[in-house]
Amino acid sequence: MTETAPPAPPAAPGADHHPALDFANTLLSLPAGRRDLLATPAEATDWLVERGLAPADAELFELCTERLRGLRDQVRELLGAAVAGAAPSPEALQAVNTALASTPSAPLLAWDESQGLHRELAHPADRVVEHAMAVLAADAAELLTGPDAERLARCAGAPCTRYLVRTHAARHWCSTRCGDRVRAARAYARRKQQG
Repeated sequence: MTETAPPAPPAAPGADHHPALDFANTLLSLPAGRRDLLATPAEATDWLVERGLAPADAELFELCTERLRGLRDQVRELLGAAVAGAAPSPEALQAVNTALASTPSAPLLAWDESQGLHRELAHPADRVVEHAMAVLAADAAELLTGPDAERLARCAGAPCTRYLVRTHAARHWCSTRCGDRVRAARAYARRKQQG
């Protein structure tokens, strides 16, 4: 019998507006252990396709998947620095800037018989990962410098390591599951202390 991985928690607050936040949160620390939603090329491809960052027929290979995970780690480092009010590493800044500059951001002039002259963003099949990384890096830059930057937080529910955009000042957890786990641990500690 094959053991299946537990389902990923629901998206953290803010992930619906910031794909970079959802991207950073693909590395999970759950009570059952760590889980990487980009662990294999197939999982990484599915994640990109589900978010409209790659065409449905895309297929990533291990090298591209490693690059994607590497950018994720650097985005997580930038989010962590922002939440802590610390200076980010030059490597994290460089990784995001490299991803930002890796694909054309302006639609290029193209021609074909069916459409004639037209403009299109160039991201051929062999550049799918570069296109996705550029989109994610641009969103990370916007998240870290835009109006949601002040509301960035790390989930306070151990062992969770996800990031969120606080929807209100009292929000400390990325999901109801993390909040329930923290409340249950507090209640257990109180009962143990009383008895």
